[in-house]
Amino acid sequence: MGTNKLKKIMKKMEDVLAATSFAEEGESGAARSILAEGRRVLLALKEGRIDAKTVKYAVNTAKRIGANLDVLYVASVERQDGADDPLIRDLQSELAAEGVPYRLVRQTGCLKQAVIDYTNREKEILFAVVESPVSLDVDCNSRDTRLSDLWQQLKCPLVVVMDGAGA
Repeated sequence: MGTNKLKKIMKKMEDVLAATSFAEEGESGAARSILAEGRRVLLALKEGRIDAKTVKYAVNTAKRIGANLDVLYVASVERQDGADDPLIRDLQSELAAEGVPYRLVRQTGCLKQAVIDYTNREKEILFAVVESPVSLDVDCNSRDTRLSDLWQQLKCPLVVVMDGAGA
């Protein structure tokens, strides 16, 4: 067994023991927080295309499985005025009200490439959630424009919440 793998196992055991101690003392929130570390759901959003169903799916899933939420917000170009998109401010307010631990990551360019790069870099991502295949190709100059090409490059499962999909 490799040294890195052994370190990861030891870290998980420490986390479980610490969470158990907190839970025994009635601090279930702290226990859940410790266990949620290392479990992340990626919500990938394109500027101007924040779909309520997609956000709801990602938020509810993260809450249900006890994972943190990474919100990858990709704009066409970087805003010079530093002002946030009103849709992002609303999303941040909603996440705070729901009590969902999250981090907002802003990037520019192609959403598809940003998702691939982010999931390659962040190994704790359980799966990525996107609004539709169409939003993946906006502002992209890549030759692999099909969703299946993206799927083959991802290091995690991809959940696509499409318009008109039944609940």
